Amino acid sequence: MKKQFILILIFVTTLVGCTEDIDDSKYADYLVAKPLKISLSEFESGGQIIAPKPIEESGKIYAYNDYIFINDKYKGIHVIDNKNPKNPVKIAFIKIAGNVDISVKDNYLYADSLKDLLVFNISNKDNIKLVNRLKNVLQDNIVWPIADIYEWENATTQDEILVGWEVVTERRLKEETTNWLENGALNNTADVGNVGQGGSLARFKIVKDYLYAVDNHSINVFNIEDLENPKDLEDVYAGFDIETIFNKDNYLFLGSKSGMYIYDISTPQTPTFVSEFQHGTACDPVVVDGDYAYVTLRGGNTCGATESGLFIIDISTIANPVLLKKYALDGPYGLGIKGNTLFVCDGNSGLKVYDKTDVTNLKEINHFKDIVTFDVIPREENLLMVGDNVLYQYKYLENNISLLSSLNLD
Repeated sequence: MKKQFILILIFVTTLVGCTEDIDDSKYADYLVAKPLKISLSEFESGGQIIAPKPIEESGKIYAYNDYIFINDKYKGIHVIDNKNPKNPVKIAFIKIAGNVDISVKDNYLYADSLKDLLVFNISNKDNIKLVNRLKNVLQDNIVWPIADIYEWENATTQDEILVGWEVVTERRLKEETTNWLENGALNNTADVGNVGQGGSLARFKIVKDYLYAVDNHSINVFNIEDLENPKDLEDVYAGFDIETIFNKDNYLFLGSKSGMYIYDISTPQTPTFVSEFQHGTACDPVVVDGDYAYVTLRGGNTCGATESGLFIIDISTIANPVLLKKYALDGPYGLGIKGNTLFVCDGNSGLKVYDKTDVTNLKEINHFKDIVTFDVIPREENLLMVGDNVLYQYKYLENNISLLSSLNLD
Protein backbone atom coordinates (compact mmCIF):
# COMPACT_ATOMS: atom_id res chain seq x y z
CA MET A 1 0.00 0.00 0.00
CA LYS A 2 2.86 2.39 0.63
CA LYS A 3 3.77 2.57 -3.03
CA GLN A 4 0.27 3.11 -4.45
CA PHE A 5 -2.23 5.94 -4.14
CA ILE A 6 -5.98 5.36 -4.30
CA LEU A 7 -8.34 7.79 -6.00
CA ILE A 8 -11.88 7.62 -4.67
CA LEU A 9 -13.47 8.58 -7.98
CA ILE A 10 -15.61 5.50 -8.33
CA PHE A 11 -17.05 3.37 -5.58
CA VAL A 12 -18.95 0.49 -7.06
CA THR A 13 -19.94 -2.54 -5.06
CA THR A 14 -20.71 -5.36 -7.43
CA LEU A 15 -22.07 -8.62 -6.13
CA VAL A 16 -21.04 -11.27 -8.59
CA GLY A 17 -21.71 -14.27 -6.45
CA CYS A 18 -20.01 -15.49 -3.30
CA THR A 19 -18.01 -18.55 -2.61
CA GLU A 20 -17.43 -20.27 0.68
CA ASP A 21 -13.98 -18.67 0.91
CA ILE A 22 -14.70 -15.08 -0.25
CA ASP A 23 -17.33 -12.70 1.06
CA ASP A 24 -17.67 -10.47 -1.99
CA SER A 25 -19.66 -7.85 -0.09
CA LYS A 26 -16.44 -6.89 1.69
CA TYR A 27 -14.85 -5.84 -1.60
CA ALA A 28 -15.33 -2.90 -3.96
CA ASP A 29 -13.76 -1.52 -7.15
CA TYR A 30 -11.39 1.41 -6.72
CA LEU A 31 -9.32 3.51 -9.09
CA VAL A 32 -5.69 3.09 -8.06
CA ALA A 33 -2.92 5.44 -9.21
CA LYS A 34 0.28 3.46 -9.60
CA PRO A 35 3.55 5.36 -9.96
CA LEU A 36 5.35 5.08 -13.30
CA LYS A 37 9.08 4.96 -12.62
CA ILE A 38 12.29 4.79 -14.61
CA SER A 39 15.91 4.66 -13.56
CA LEU A 40 17.77 7.90 -13.00
CA SER A 41 20.22 7.04 -15.77
CA GLU A 42 17.40 6.42 -18.26
CA PHE A 43 15.81 9.76 -17.38
CA GLU A 44 19.04 11.69 -17.86
CA SER A 45 19.66 10.03 -21.24
CA GLY A 46 16.20 10.93 -22.57
CA GLY A 47 15.57 12.55 -25.93
CA GLN A 48 16.27 9.61 -28.22
CA ILE A 49 14.47 9.51 -31.55
CA ILE A 50 13.25 6.03 -32.46
CA ALA A 51 10.98 4.38 -35.02
CA PRO A 52 7.21 4.88 -34.76
CA LYS A 53 5.52 2.84 -32.02
CA PRO A 54 1.97 2.28 -30.79
CA ILE A 55 0.67 4.97 -28.49
CA GLU A 56 -0.13 4.04 -24.89
CA GLU A 57 -2.28 7.01 -23.86
CA SER A 58 -2.85 9.97 -26.17
CA GLY A 59 -2.37 13.36 -24.59
CA LYS A 60 -2.11 16.83 -26.07
CA ILE A 61 -1.88 17.68 -29.74
CA TYR A 62 0.33 20.24 -31.50
CA ALA A 63 0.53 21.27 -35.17
CA TYR A 64 3.51 22.79 -36.97
CA ASN A 65 3.70 23.25 -40.74
CA ASP A 66 2.93 19.85 -42.31
CA TYR A 67 3.53 17.92 -39.12
CA ILE A 68 1.45 16.91 -36.11
CA PHE A 69 2.92 16.06 -32.73
CA ILE A 70 0.89 14.02 -30.26
CA ASN A 71 1.97 13.54 -26.68
CA ASP A 72 2.04 10.00 -25.30
CA LYS A 73 1.41 10.80 -21.63
CA TYR A 74 4.67 10.78 -19.65
CA LYS A 75 6.41 8.84 -22.44
CA GLY A 76 7.23 11.26 -25.27
CA ILE A 77 6.02 12.58 -28.60
CA HIS A 78 4.69 10.86 -31.72
CA VAL A 79 5.70 12.66 -34.92
CA ILE A 80 3.19 12.48 -37.77
CA ASP A 81 3.74 13.57 -41.37
CA ASN A 82 0.54 15.36 -42.42
CA LYS A 83 1.47 16.55 -45.88
CA ASN A 84 -1.55 14.60 -47.08
CA PRO A 85 -4.30 15.10 -44.46
CA LYS A 86 -6.28 12.28 -46.05
CA ASN A 87 -3.44 9.90 -45.24
CA PRO A 88 -1.31 11.03 -42.25
CA VAL A 89 1.71 8.82 -41.48
CA LYS A 90 3.58 8.23 -38.23
CA ILE A 91 7.30 8.75 -38.89
CA ALA A 92 9.06 8.82 -35.51
CA PHE A 93 8.78 8.80 -31.74
CA ILE A 94 10.75 11.08 -29.43
CA LYS A 95 11.35 9.43 -26.05
CA ILE A 96 10.96 11.99 -23.26
CA ALA A 97 10.28 10.77 -19.75
CA GLY A 98 7.55 12.70 -17.95
CA ASN A 99 6.62 14.72 -21.03
CA VAL A 100 3.18 16.33 -21.35
CA ASP A 101 3.76 19.58 -23.30
CA ILE A 102 5.62 20.99 -26.29
CA SER A 103 5.86 24.17 -28.33
CA VAL A 104 7.69 24.93 -31.60
CA LYS A 105 9.23 28.00 -33.20
CA ASP A 106 11.33 28.16 -36.37
CA ASN A 107 12.14 24.44 -36.31
CA TYR A 108 13.07 24.33 -32.62
CA LEU A 109 10.87 22.17 -30.44
CA TYR A 110 10.68 22.78 -26.68
CA ALA A 111 9.48 19.93 -24.47
CA ASP A 112 9.17 19.37 -20.75
CA SER A 113 10.72 16.37 -19.05
CA LEU A 114 9.52 16.75 -15.48
CA LYS A 115 11.64 19.66 -14.18
CA ASP A 116 13.88 19.83 -17.25
CA LEU A 117 13.33 21.73 -20.52
CA LEU A 118 14.60 19.95 -23.64
CA VAL A 119 15.33 21.67 -26.97
CA PHE A 120 15.26 19.77 -30.28
CA ASN A 121 16.25 20.88 -33.76
CA ILE A 122 13.52 19.50 -36.05
CA SER A 123 14.57 21.22 -39.29
CA ASN A 124 15.24 17.77 -40.74
CA LYS A 125 12.40 15.49 -39.71
CA ASP A 126 14.53 12.48 -40.69
CA ASN A 127 17.29 13.61 -38.34
CA ILE A 128 15.71 15.23 -35.26
CA LYS A 129 18.42 16.20 -32.77
CA LEU A 130 18.45 17.03 -29.07
CA VAL A 131 20.55 20.20 -28.86
CA ASN A 132 20.07 21.42 -25.29
CA ARG A 133 18.78 20.37 -21.90
CA LEU A 134 18.07 22.96 -19.19
CA LYS A 135 17.97 21.15 -15.87
CA ASN A 136 15.65 21.98 -12.97
CA VAL A 137 14.04 25.03 -14.61
CA LEU A 138 10.43 23.82 -14.25
CA GLN A 139 10.37 23.55 -10.50
CA ASP A 140 6.72 22.70 -9.87
CA ASN A 141 6.01 20.68 -12.99
CA ILE A 142 5.14 17.34 -11.37
CA VAL A 143 1.89 16.01 -12.84
CA TRP A 144 -0.47 14.45 -10.33
CA PRO A 145 -3.60 12.37 -10.93
CA ILE A 146 -5.25 14.30 -8.07
CA ALA A 147 -4.85 17.72 -6.50
CA ASP A 148 -2.37 16.67 -3.81
CA ILE A 149 -0.87 13.46 -2.48
CA TYR A 150 0.87 13.11 0.85
CA GLU A 151 4.20 11.29 0.97
CA TRP A 152 4.55 10.99 -2.78
CA GLU A 153 8.30 10.48 -2.34
CA ASN A 154 7.54 6.95 -1.18
CA ALA A 155 6.68 6.12 -4.78
CA THR A 156 10.37 6.05 -5.76
CA THR A 157 13.76 5.05 -4.45
CA GLN A 158 17.04 6.92 -4.52
CA ASP A 159 17.87 5.56 -7.97
CA GLU A 160 14.44 6.05 -9.52
CA ILE A 161 12.48 8.94 -11.04
CA LEU A 162 8.71 9.32 -10.82
CA VAL A 163 7.57 10.28 -14.33
CA GLY A 164 3.78 9.97 -14.09
CA TRP A 165 0.87 7.84 -13.01
CA GLU A 166 -1.10 4.93 -14.40
CA VAL A 167 -4.69 4.78 -13.17
CA VAL A 168 -6.16 1.28 -13.07
CA THR A 169 -9.20 -0.35 -11.49
CA GLU A 170 -8.46 -2.82 -8.73
CA ARG A 171 -10.68 -4.82 -6.41
CA ARG A 172 -9.82 -4.07 -2.78
CA LEU A 173 -11.09 -4.85 0.69
CA LYS A 174 -13.33 -1.98 1.80
CA GLU A 175 -11.99 -2.10 5.35
CA GLU A 176 -8.37 -2.01 4.23
CA THR A 177 -8.95 0.93 1.89
CA THR A 178 -11.07 2.89 4.37
CA ASN A 179 -8.40 2.59 7.02
CA TRP A 180 -5.76 3.79 4.56
CA LEU A 181 -7.80 6.82 3.57
CA GLU A 182 -8.53 7.80 7.15
CA ASN A 183 -4.80 8.04 7.76
CA GLY A 184 -4.68 11.08 5.47
CA ALA A 185 -3.61 9.82 2.05
CA LEU A 186 -5.51 12.49 0.12
CA ASN A 187 -5.63 16.23 0.52
CA ASN A 188 -8.40 17.91 -0.42
CA THR A 189 -1.88 35.65 -30.42
CA ALA A 190 0.66 37.66 -31.34
CA ASP A 191 3.42 35.32 -32.52
CA VAL A 192 6.46 36.36 -34.51
CA GLY A 193 8.30 33.78 -36.58
CA ASN A 194 7.05 30.39 -37.67
CA VAL A 195 5.29 29.20 -34.51
CA GLY A 196 3.15 26.09 -34.24
CA GLN A 197 -0.32 25.81 -32.78
CA GLY A 198 -1.36 23.91 -29.68
CA GLY A 199 -4.76 23.07 -28.30
CA SER A 200 -6.63 24.66 -25.42
CA LEU A 201 -5.12 22.19 -22.93
CA ALA A 202 -1.57 23.44 -23.58
CA ARG A 203 0.70 24.53 -20.72
CA PHE A 204 3.36 25.92 -23.12
CA LYS A 205 2.91 29.06 -25.21
CA ILE A 206 5.40 30.96 -27.38
CA VAL A 207 4.75 34.67 -27.87
CA LYS A 208 7.35 36.48 -29.96
CA ASP A 209 10.75 35.83 -28.33
CA TYR A 210 9.41 34.30 -25.13
CA LEU A 211 8.27 30.88 -24.06
CA TYR A 212 5.75 30.83 -21.21
CA ALA A 213 5.35 27.49 -19.44
CA VAL A 214 2.86 27.23 -16.61
CA ASP A 215 3.21 24.74 -13.80
CA ASN A 216 0.92 24.22 -10.83
CA HIS A 217 1.65 27.64 -9.33
CA SER A 218 3.85 29.73 -11.62
CA ILE A 219 4.51 31.15 -15.06
CA ASN A 220 7.99 30.00 -16.05
CA VAL A 221 9.45 32.57 -18.43
CA PHE A 222 12.18 31.85 -20.99
CA ASN A 223 13.84 34.23 -23.45
CA ILE A 224 14.25 32.28 -26.70
CA GLU A 225 15.84 34.93 -28.94
CA ASP A 226 18.66 32.40 -29.22
CA LEU A 227 16.39 29.49 -30.08
CA GLU A 228 18.92 26.83 -29.24
CA ASN A 229 19.91 28.38 -25.93
CA PRO A 230 16.87 29.61 -23.97
CA LYS A 231 17.51 31.85 -20.98
CA ASP A 232 15.63 30.93 -17.84
CA LEU A 233 14.19 34.15 -16.39
CA GLU A 234 12.51 34.74 -13.05
CA ASP A 235 9.29 32.81 -12.51
CA VAL A 236 6.05 34.67 -11.79
CA TYR A 237 3.80 33.26 -9.07
CA ALA A 238 0.29 32.92 -10.52
CA GLY A 239 -1.93 31.09 -8.02
CA PHE A 240 -2.98 27.52 -7.36
CA ASP A 241 -3.61 24.51 -9.60
CA ILE A 242 -2.77 26.26 -12.89
CA GLU A 243 -3.61 23.92 -15.79
CA THR A 244 -3.61 25.75 -19.14
CA ILE A 245 -2.37 28.87 -20.92
CA PHE A 246 -3.79 30.85 -23.84
CA ASN A 247 -2.50 34.03 -25.50
CA LYS A 248 -4.50 36.85 -27.05
CA ASP A 249 -2.79 40.11 -27.98
CA ASN A 250 -0.78 41.30 -24.97
CA TYR A 251 -2.49 39.03 -22.48
CA LEU A 252 -2.06 35.55 -21.12
CA PHE A 253 -5.19 33.74 -19.96
CA LEU A 254 -4.48 31.02 -17.43
CA GLY A 255 -7.01 28.31 -16.68
CA SER A 256 -6.89 26.91 -13.17
CA LYS A 257 -9.08 24.58 -11.15
CA SER A 258 -10.61 27.57 -9.38
CA GLY A 259 -10.85 30.20 -12.10
CA MET A 260 -9.29 32.15 -14.95
CA TYR A 261 -6.34 34.50 -14.36
CA ILE A 262 -5.38 37.27 -16.78
CA TYR A 263 -1.79 38.56 -17.07
CA ASP A 264 -0.42 41.49 -19.08
CA ILE A 265 2.74 40.73 -21.10
CA SER A 266 3.36 44.20 -22.49
CA THR A 267 6.66 43.79 -20.66
CA PRO A 268 7.16 40.21 -21.81
CA GLN A 269 9.81 39.13 -19.34
CA THR A 270 7.63 40.01 -16.35
CA PRO A 271 3.94 39.09 -16.76
CA THR A 272 1.77 41.29 -14.55
CA PHE A 273 -1.50 40.28 -12.94
CA VAL A 274 -4.56 42.13 -14.31
CA SER A 275 -7.69 40.36 -13.07
CA GLU A 276 -9.35 37.03 -12.39
CA PHE A 277 -12.67 35.28 -12.76
CA GLN A 278 -13.48 32.77 -10.04
CA HIS A 279 -15.73 29.74 -10.42
CA GLY A 280 -16.34 26.57 -8.45
CA THR A 281 -13.52 24.05 -8.39
CA ALA A 282 -13.32 22.24 -11.74
CA CYS A 283 -10.88 21.33 -14.51
CA ASP A 284 -10.67 24.38 -16.69
CA PRO A 285 -9.18 25.16 -20.16
CA VAL A 286 -9.85 28.55 -21.75
CA VAL A 287 -9.80 30.10 -25.24
CA VAL A 288 -10.43 33.72 -26.16
CA ASP A 289 -12.06 35.36 -29.17
CA GLY A 290 -12.90 39.04 -29.35
CA ASP A 291 -14.57 40.28 -26.18
CA TYR A 292 -15.27 36.82 -24.82
CA ALA A 293 -13.43 34.05 -23.06
CA TYR A 294 -14.81 30.53 -23.40
CA VAL A 295 -14.14 28.22 -20.46
CA THR A 296 -15.12 24.57 -20.14
CA LEU A 297 -15.57 23.17 -16.64
CA ARG A 298 -15.48 19.44 -16.13
CA GLY A 299 -17.13 18.09 -13.01
CA GLY A 300 -17.68 14.67 -11.53
CA ASN A 301 -13.96 14.04 -11.00
CA THR A 302 -11.04 14.91 -8.76
CA CYS A 303 -11.30 18.55 -9.76
CA GLY A 304 -14.15 18.86 -7.29
CA ALA A 305 -17.16 20.12 -9.22
CA THR A 306 -20.39 18.18 -9.53
CA GLU A 307 -21.61 19.79 -12.76
CA SER A 308 -20.00 20.32 -16.15
CA GLY A 309 -20.55 23.20 -18.52
CA LEU A 310 -19.34 25.96 -20.81
CA PHE A 311 -18.90 29.43 -19.31
CA ILE A 312 -18.84 32.46 -21.60
CA ILE A 313 -17.12 35.39 -19.87
CA ASP A 314 -17.32 39.00 -21.01
CA ILE A 315 -13.76 40.41 -21.02
CA SER A 316 -14.52 43.67 -22.83
CA THR A 317 -13.36 45.35 -19.64
CA ILE A 318 -10.22 43.32 -19.12
CA ALA A 319 -9.85 44.40 -15.51
CA ASN A 320 -13.35 43.15 -14.67
CA PRO A 321 -14.29 39.85 -16.38
CA VAL A 322 -17.98 39.01 -15.89
CA LEU A 323 -19.92 35.79 -16.49
CA LEU A 324 -22.30 36.32 -19.39
CA LYS A 325 -23.81 32.88 -20.02
CA LYS A 326 -23.49 29.26 -18.92
CA TYR A 327 -24.37 26.16 -20.95
CA ALA A 328 -24.63 22.59 -19.65
CA LEU A 329 -22.24 19.93 -20.99
CA ASP A 330 -21.53 16.33 -20.06
CA GLY A 331 -17.79 16.15 -19.41
CA PRO A 332 -15.84 18.60 -21.57
CA TYR A 333 -12.09 18.82 -22.15
CA GLY A 334 -10.60 21.03 -24.89
CA LEU A 335 -12.26 23.55 -27.15
CA GLY A 336 -11.41 25.75 -30.13
CA ILE A 337 -12.77 28.54 -32.30
CA LYS A 338 -12.66 29.36 -36.00
CA GLY A 339 -14.66 32.37 -37.10
CA ASN A 340 -18.16 32.02 -35.69
CA THR A 341 -17.81 28.28 -35.10
CA LEU A 342 -17.07 26.86 -31.65
CA PHE A 343 -15.79 23.29 -31.30
CA VAL A 344 -16.11 21.57 -27.92
CA CYS A 345 -14.61 18.18 -27.03
CA ASP A 346 -17.26 16.83 -24.66
CA GLY A 347 -15.35 13.71 -23.61
CA ASN A 348 -17.36 10.52 -24.04
CA SER A 349 -20.22 12.55 -25.53
CA GLY A 350 -18.20 13.34 -28.66
CA LEU A 351 -17.42 16.51 -30.58
CA LYS A 352 -20.04 19.27 -30.45
CA VAL A 353 -20.07 22.09 -33.00
CA TYR A 354 -21.84 25.39 -32.32
CA ASP A 355 -22.64 28.58 -34.19
CA LYS A 356 -21.54 31.32 -31.78
CA THR A 357 -22.75 34.31 -33.77
CA ASP A 358 -24.95 35.13 -30.77
CA VAL A 359 -23.00 34.00 -27.70
CA THR A 360 -26.10 34.30 -25.53
CA ASN A 361 -27.87 31.78 -27.75
CA LEU A 362 -25.42 29.17 -29.02
CA LYS A 363 -26.86 26.94 -31.72
CA GLU A 364 -25.62 23.37 -32.08
CA ILE A 365 -25.01 22.74 -35.77
CA ASN A 366 -23.42 19.30 -35.53
CA HIS A 367 -22.71 16.57 -33.01
CA PHE A 368 -20.24 13.77 -33.76
CA LYS A 369 -21.31 11.03 -31.39
CA ASP A 370 -19.83 7.63 -30.55
CA ILE A 371 -16.28 8.98 -30.30
CA VAL A 372 -14.19 9.98 -27.30
CA THR A 373 -12.75 13.48 -27.63
CA PHE A 374 -9.90 15.20 -25.78
CA ASP A 375 -8.53 18.29 -27.54
CA VAL A 376 -8.98 20.14 -30.81
CA ILE A 377 -7.00 22.56 -33.01
CA PRO A 378 -8.90 24.62 -35.62
CA ARG A 379 -6.33 25.29 -38.37
CA GLU A 380 -6.83 27.34 -41.49
CA GLU A 381 -7.09 24.30 -43.76
CA ASN A 382 -8.75 21.73 -41.53
CA LEU A 383 -9.69 20.81 -37.99
CA LEU A 384 -7.49 18.48 -35.92
CA MET A 385 -8.81 16.50 -32.97
CA VAL A 386 -7.37 13.80 -30.75
CA GLY A 387 -9.19 11.42 -28.46
CA ASP A 388 -9.01 7.81 -27.26
CA ASN A 389 -5.76 7.17 -29.18
CA VAL A 390 -7.18 8.33 -32.51
CA LEU A 391 -6.25 11.40 -34.58
CA TYR A 392 -9.26 12.84 -36.43
CA GLN A 393 -9.15 15.44 -39.20
CA TYR A 394 -12.16 17.32 -40.53
CA LYS A 395 -12.53 19.53 -43.57
CA TYR A 396 -14.45 22.75 -43.30
CA LEU A 397 -17.75 23.13 -45.09
CA GLU A 398 -19.99 26.15 -45.21
CA ASN A 399 -21.26 26.42 -41.62
CA ASN A 400 -20.20 22.83 -40.84
CA ILE A 401 -17.45 20.21 -41.02
CA SER A 402 -17.10 16.64 -42.32
CA LEU A 403 -14.64 13.87 -41.49
CA LEU A 404 -11.55 13.88 -43.72
CA SER A 405 -9.51 11.10 -42.15
CA SER A 406 -8.79 9.21 -38.95
CA LEU A 407 -5.52 7.62 -37.84
CA ASN A 408 -5.50 4.93 -35.20
CA LEU A 409 -2.43 5.58 -33.04
CA ASP A 410 -2.40 2.16 -31.32
